[in-house]
Amino acid sequence: MPAPRPLWLAAAPIIFLTLWSAGFAVAKLGVEHAPPLTLLALRYGLAVAVLLPVALVLRPPLPSARAAADVAIVGFLIQVVYFGLCYLAFRAGVSAGGVAIVVCLQPILVALAAPRFVGETVGPRVWAGLALGLAGAALVILGRSAVAAENLWGVALTVGALFGITGGTLWEKRHGRGHHPVVANLIQYAVGAVCTLPMALLLEDVTAIRWDGTFVAVLAYLVLGNSLLAISLLMAMIRAGEVARVSALFYMVPALSALIAWPMLGEAMPPVAWAGMALAGLGVTLANRR
Repeated sequence: MPAPRPLWLAAAPIIFLTLWSAGFAVAKLGVEHAPPLTLLALRYGLAVAVLLPVALVLRPPLPSARAAADVAIVGFLIQVVYFGLCYLAFRAGVSAGGVAIVVCLQPILVALAAPRFVGETVGPRVWAGLALGLAGAALVILGRSAVAAENLWGVALTVGALFGITGGTLWEKRHGRGHHPVVANLIQYAVGAVCTLPMALLLEDVTAIRWDGTFVAVLAYLVLGNSLLAISLLMAMIRAGEVARVSALFYMVPALSALIAWPMLGEAMPPVAWAGMALAGLGVTLANRR
């Protein structure tokens, strides 16, 4: 008989989706106080500052050089390529709806690549769930924002971000091991800080930060909620489950982000967005049904 799934793994999708989706509204508050790449560099630098003393006290086992390189590659693809290019796309004038629509293709790309890259077969039910999830996510996005004509450079940045999150997900599934979460996160965020800080210094005025209680709360959430807990749960789910099913969870992110932004930012949910949220939820449920 197969061993029962641990309770934390059963609860991981709900916790991950809540933390990741709330990060959209929190980050939107953050970029009102600091330039986007500067905000990312601060986020990663603070994550390293939190993790380093914990690692020195716990002294967790260190991965081999090859395993550490795999963790660093995942960190680069997700923390630098995905987040960095999304933020640069916003800076280039691409609308939030435009970025979200492109990035929502991630589960489809993962499902297409999974059989060859990680040896996972994607069945008809999973494909049907992915299609429903994509339709629901698109309804939420289109119902909440006008997707204007985007400039080609901004769209290219967004496509790069899409391939970043897709590549990071697949690389983690193929090469990920059960590393101690403190070590894995420390490597990933050190890579993020080393890469984003020079970009921020080159492209932005890093002194243009409005420090107040709101910004301190934003940084605390982005570091503790998103950078440490949400990413750790995502990596654990990818290693423990089928990568196409896990990626289908991202279809719920636009819907939950809209729901959280409603009271936090005063962005109302039109009826079509509610319908899209229900459709996305149905698609994710179908894709993850065993």
